[in-house]
Amino acid sequence: MKNQDSNLIETFYRIAPEKFHMLKFILEGYDNLAVLSSMSGKTGIIRLKCATESLPELMCLLSDIAPVLKKHQL
Repeated sequence: MKNQDSNLIETFYRIAPEKFHMLKFILEGYDNLAVLSSMSGKTGIIRLKCATESLPELMCLLSDIAPVLKKHQL
C-alpha cells in the first residue's frame, strides 16, 4: 500500500490568529483543496497540506486573499 502522505505537500504560513476560522471556512468551499492545521494559535502559524497537483490552485487562492489574512496595522 502506498503511503498517501507521500503525495502531499506541507506549507507553513503566519496569519492573523483571529483569521484562522475565516480561512478554514473559505477552504471548506474548495472541496479537498487543502487541510488546514493550527501550529500555534497565539502567533497564527498554520500548516496547509495539499496534493501536489492542487498546489498551484492553493497558491493562487492564498495570493488573492493574503491581504485579508494579515493583521491590520494601525
